Amino acid sequence: MSVIVESSAIIPAPPQAVYDLLADYRVGHPSILPKPYFVALTVEEGGVGEGTIFRADMNVMGQKSSFRAKVTEPEHGKLLRETDLDTGTVTDFIVTPAGDGQTQLTFRTDYKVKNFIERLMIPSILRRMYKQELGNITEHFKK
Repeated sequence: MSVIVESSAIIPAPPQAVYDLLADYRVGHPSILPKPYFVALTVEEGGVGEGTIFRADMNVMGQKSSFRAKVTEPEHGKLLRETDLDTGTVTDFIVTPAGDGQTQLTFRTDYKVKNFIERLMIPSILRRMYKQELGNITEHFKK
């Protein structure tokens, strides 16, 4: 059983710059993760795009957890994908030109829920996290 959660925003930067920020798991991506949800992101293999494996430590609603994910690039420059190595949950970062040198950035997660409570709670939690992260990315490019 899974739920699909999607959020988008227009980012004031060219698509390649947005994609490069997201694909950089050593500096770029960790810098825009929403706090306090993400406590740490540790690269285990690679570090930029395809083949990167990382561990993320999280604190959501007072519950500490971590997950390991592998990064693939089904469409380099347009689609970056993180797949949770334990659950199979998939998050896509979809980068699309939006005109005037801007980018439409969409986060899309197919979350593998374990029970009815997760099915009810996960969408609102993810939307809150995604709104903050999209805001962090916007602010990153306004500097």
